[in-house]
Amino acid sequence: MMNNMIGNNIASIEKMTDIIGKKNSDNVDKMYNGKTFADIYNQKRSIEEVISDSDIKSSKGLKFSKHAGERLEQRDIRLSDEQMTRLEEGTEKAILKGIKESLVIVDDLSFIVNTRNRTVITAMDQNNNEDNIYTNIDGAVII
Repeated sequence: MMNNMIGNNIASIEKMTDIIGKKNSDNVDKMYNGKTFADIYNQKRSIEEVISDSDIKSSKGLKFSKHAGERLEQRDIRLSDEQMTRLEEGTEKAILKGIKESLVIVDDLSFIVNTRNRTVITAMDQNNNEDNIYTNIDGAVII
């Protein structure tokens, strides 16, 4: 191809680029009538905006599994409104970091939260937990 271009009196790369660019730009103009890169770039949104508009944010309340409810009752754990708010905030932070099964620690209380369905799986009081071993989590939030 290069020999043909040189044989056709195209003596430089710049000239060749101009000719190829003109041929390609004519074809592009005829084929594509969509948004420009600038249009698409100007429409970009931050991850926070996407999350704030998503179902995750709109269903802010946490659910407690049957198991978690039983553990709260057995261990006589009572959450104040402020602690519940902090538990929800910790869950939001875990979601933003991509944690799927999170340990969320609020004061002396520990919660395992499935962030995908926003469900507290179990609850423990750290003072009464002998081992303080947490398994099957992929991240922790201390709030």
